[in-house]
Amino acid sequence: MSGRDTRGEFARGACPSLLEPMETGDGLLVRIVPAGPMKLKALAGLCTAARTHGNGTMEISARGNLQIRGLEPNTAPLLADRLVALGIDSGDGVPVLADPLPGDPSALIDANALATELRRVLAASRLVLAPKVSVIVDGGGRLHLDALTADIRVRAVSAADGPRLHVALGGDGATATPLGTVTPDEACDAVSCLLAVIAAHGPGARGADVLQSRGLAAFRNALQARIELEPPPPTRLPVAMVGTHSLEGDLYAVGIGLAFGHTQAHTLKALTEIARVHNALWAMPAPDRTLLLGPFQRTSVKTIRDEARRLDFAVVAADPRRRIVACPGAPSCGSGLIASRRLAAEIAEEAEFAGVGIALHVSGCAKGCAHPFPAPLTVIGTAKGAGLVRHSTARATPSHYVNEADVAAAVDAFSVCEPSDA
Repeated sequence: MSGRDTRGEFARGACPSLLEPMETGDGLLVRIVPAGPMKLKALAGLCTAARTHGNGTMEISARGNLQIRGLEPNTAPLLADRLVALGIDSGDGVPVLADPLPGDPSALIDANALATELRRVLAASRLVLAPKVSVIVDGGGRLHLDALTADIRVRAVSAADGPRLHVALGGDGATATPLGTVTPDEACDAVSCLLAVIAAHGPGARGADVLQSRGLAAFRNALQARIELEPPPPTRLPVAMVGTHSLEGDLYAVGIGLAFGHTQAHTLKALTEIARVHNALWAMPAPDRTLLLGPFQRTSVKTIRDEARRLDFAVVAADPRRRIVACPGAPSCGSGLIASRRLAAEIAEEAEFAGVGIALHVSGCAKGCAHPFPAPLTVIGTAKGAGLVRHSTARATPSHYVNEADVAAAVDAFSVCEPSDA
């Protein structure tokens, strides 16, 4: 499918944060980058604050960030104060994403502890960086972060003298350009030096841009003797965040999927209270629009999954709603021209998707914020109606247009939904 490139037209220059909310169709939106697991009592308090100061809609993004919608200029500061009182670190500053599974027995290092120290170092450095510059700290555990892209990524790998951190630039776990390895003690300084290289190219520079224009030499020179030139670790198979994950001591975490990445604060609080009754201690927003809860005794896992299903969360990776990406759309987003999530829910009721991965992207407009990558079928809100695009992104020119009421039928006609035994 050929299409027009509107990347420059629709690119956003900033990400919403607690200090700088973003205007949307339903008010202001703030994004919280988790700095580690939250206590369940704190998450319950945040749910209450989302209803008190916002419209009660809460989201977990594809990168595992927590979002609160419907704030107003006078209520956003009140939410910020409440987060401080609850002891929740909003993660303002350079986004540093780390392992989503606390206590992962397969992890080589405590990635969240390293990420916390890195955030402190970067805050003190006062580097001026593009808003979307990000860092990934992957502890080498089971629930890895290979699917996420970042300007700088470090991944723990085994070595004869203890774990080392492999450093790579740009891309995801498979496409990032490898630099070499550093020791865990050198990691914060190494990442800070690499970000300084990016910052030196201007406040809009990204790691991939600098890599393309200057090559690896600029980054390797910045690290000097810290880096050891070693081959990159092997890529890993994709992981499902939704499901049951074993921890040490015969304990378990349960990954709960938010349908299309959103829920209501009272529903999430209800799930949190159920988890507390079963002696869980923490919650952690995770990539792929998932919330991890734990730790649980083995005897509690089925009850938690059953209760989450009753509250309309996804508890199995095969849930068809996990195969559809949908942005808020109209009326929640000021750019939305179709009710993306309502349409996605209608489609999911009858859908049986063949294969794996994202099968359908429903985008309220041509920005494609929720999924900037190609999908087998993308439904796009346009001034002409709902546009349909095969094997491309929301920025491509649709080949067909239908009324919003006819979207579900059109999706079926485009043969995205296959028999379950296909």
